[in-house]
Amino acid sequence: MAEQGIGTKCVQGGYAPGNGEPRQIPIVQSTTFKYASSAEMGKLFDLEASGYFYTRLQNPTNDAVAAKIAALEGGTAAMLTSSGQAASFYAVFNIASCGDHVVASSTIYGGTYNLFAVTMKRMGVEFTFVSPDCTAEELDAAFRPNTKAVFGETIANPALTVLDIEKFARAAHAHGVPLIVDNTFATPVLCRPFEWGADIVTHSTTKYMDGHGAAVGGCVVDSGKFDWTAHADKFPGLCTPDESYHGVTYTERFGLAGAFITKATAQLMRDFGSIQSPQNAFLLNLGLESLHVRMKRHSENGLAVAKFLSVHPQVSWVTYSGLPGDKYHALAQKYLPDGSCGVVSFGVKGGRAAAERFMGRLKVAAIETHVADARTCCLHPASATHRQMNDDELRAAGVSPDLVRYSCGLEDAADLIADLDQALL
Repeated sequence: MAEQGIGTKCVQGGYAPGNGEPRQIPIVQSTTFKYASSAEMGKLFDLEASGYFYTRLQNPTNDAVAAKIAALEGGTAAMLTSSGQAASFYAVFNIASCGDHVVASSTIYGGTYNLFAVTMKRMGVEFTFVSPDCTAEELDAAFRPNTKAVFGETIANPALTVLDIEKFARAAHAHGVPLIVDNTFATPVLCRPFEWGADIVTHSTTKYMDGHGAAVGGCVVDSGKFDWTAHADKFPGLCTPDESYHGVTYTERFGLAGAFITKATAQLMRDFGSIQSPQNAFLLNLGLESLHVRMKRHSENGLAVAKFLSVHPQVSWVTYSGLPGDKYHALAQKYLPDGSCGVVSFGVKGGRAAAERFMGRLKVAAIETHVADARTCCLHPASATHRQMNDDELRAAGVSPDLVRYSCGLEDAADLIADLDQALL
């Protein structure tokens, strides 16, 4: 049978019940699992057998949903985390530790920027931030002998820059390191970064994948394509024995298809414990079942709102890659031909104060820190998610004081436009 379409994978991927088994993925709401002997359990602790012994590491509900996301992205393995922040941390820290260096796009989500520039810096991992629009030469110059990865976002939050995945992948691979791409805003419905050279994909599943503001979560997906063994000196954690697991070498035991996720589970999830709850994984799966339908509507509403705002006299600028004339329209046509998601960024004439007055007059859209939801929501990042940044850092991240992030939900586009029109008066 030919490979199934994205819609079929959204609905049925990751779980194939047998005769008389639950049609819906069951919630295995248990912290522990029973075994007949210590020897059987010992094989699990030695990574010599597959199974479950403690939900802090793995759970059947989580694994079924992770398998669905892996199928959607075209990856070989995946793991769920408690949040998108945990997913970004695990993806990087799995291969970069104290004394290492990572290259990252500057226009990433403010929380991720803070994780990299502040918290992980205290852990001894240094980051160099480069413009997503940098030349190949400028990107190449950012690498160091101790660089272990490159990180970017398909569609940056909230700057909405579109990452030239192929350019960043070429640079990463030329230096023997993987490209990690946060695909939260695009989702695999609109873009599959592995097809353009990315090696690891992360998600805040809290956003479009859940889609209903019900459950916080994250996911890390491995393409299974990056050859860690070809650069074994750079990745000793994957290519040399792990004494905390009886000397197992992950690339030897689990191959390229499973080494990265197995190490992230066996080491990082064991020690940090940022597991997604089975209940949240169940809710996430309900969202995934309609993801392919919702992303089309979100993108349609996003484009309609962007077109309206682009000609409104009270709007100074609009950023939406699906809009003809947008700086990133050509890249969107390449990487996002089926839509540019539902998030639109724009500036209200009059600056910060005018933007705050505008938001106070909204009736359909709600002021929330959330984004990428079935319900339309709106945020002023400089006052909220990015308030820890100074003005220079804000500009480097593509965030200006007047920027409004407007996330189109699934409502009628005409109602969203009418609400915007009255609020912009």
